[in-house]
This record gives sequence, C-alpha cells and structure tokens, in this order.
Amino acid sequence: GISGATFSGGEPFLQAKPLALLGERIKRKNLNLLTYTGYTFERLYREREQREDWAALLAVSDFLIDGPFIEERKDLGLPYRGSRNQRFIDLSASLKEGKAIPFKMEGEC
Repeated sequence: GISGATFSGGEPFLQAKPLALLGERIKRKNLNLLTYTGYTFERLYREREQREDWAALLAVSDFLIDGPFIEERKDLGLPYRGSRNQRFIDLSASLKEGKAIPFKMEGEC
C-alpha cells in the first residue's frame, strides 16, 4: 500500500554507499525513492564522477529535495520542504539534462 520510500537526515550522502544498495532493493519493488540532502544538486552532480557512492545514490533516487533547512527562510506551506531555498527536483530528468529540473506536482502550472 505504499508508493515509495524516503531517505532523510542525518545526511544521506554521508552514507551514500549503503543507502544506494538499499535503494536498489527499493527500486526492484517498483517503489519511488525521494532523497533529502543539505547539499545542492549542482554540487552532487559536479562531484559524482569522483564519488562513485554519490553517483550510485543519485542513480537510484527519483526525486531530490536539496539544500539545507534555513530557519530565516522557513515556510511551512511548501510541500515536502521546510524552507524556501530548498528545491523539489525531478532527479532522472535533471541527470539527463545536467541541470536541476523542478518536479511539477499535480495542479501546478
């Protein structure tokens, strides 16, 4: 009865190798995977070639919420995010394009 799983804090990319392995099992169950990180997509994308563990976690994740929570930018009205600097990213599209592509939720223009 679930559609996916979420990896969140601590920082998933500090534990990327075991989470990527778990992510592979999640994907075999045809579930979506959302990963939260304090890093930006741009940093993860840039460093993924030197960090095989980061590349593996990015590859199994469908969506990414990136950026640190910033109290001064707190906005409880944002879906799935806590502060306005954080982005909800369509990770598969972003990896293909080489830039952060926002995920559009139903009802968004």
